[in-house]
Amino acid sequence: MLQKNALDAKGRLTVELFDEFGNLKETQEIKNVVVNNGLNYIASRMKDASATAMSHMAIGSDNTAAAAGNTALGTELGRVALTSTTVTSNSVAYVGDFPAGTGTGAVVEAAILNASSGGTLLCRTVFSVVNKAAADTLKITWTVTVSDS
Repeated sequence: MLQKNALDAKGRLTVELFDEFGNLKETQEIKNVVVNNGLNYIASRMKDASATAMSHMAIGSDNTAAAAGNTALGTELGRVALTSTTVTSNSVAYVGDFPAGTGTGAVVEAAILNASSGGTLLCRTVFSVVNKAAADTLKITWTVTVSDS
């Protein structure tokens, strides 16, 4: 008997805000949307490695709900190269560190992309406001897991 499986891609992220002295001010745990372009990207990477690897994380200030058809953040405040990318079994953990002066403002959305501007959007999420002051740093650890549903 042939068994039918469907792949499922899910993400979870931890947002941590630190003050200028490195003290943790706030933390949030959030689920996210792996968007249609992200699913297409995952499928293309199974075929070959011609698609550019995910390399950047962005934060923004648009709290419009995340949707499968998203292709970019609503209002980008800042983008950084990923600090690290770690593959473990069926998961990939992406870490992005936004230093003082980068992405300052009322942060309510985040994304993983494969370019320093534009690029393919893998995931987008919206969360409760994190007010990042000019001297604050923001760390986002984002884990994307692919499994059968």
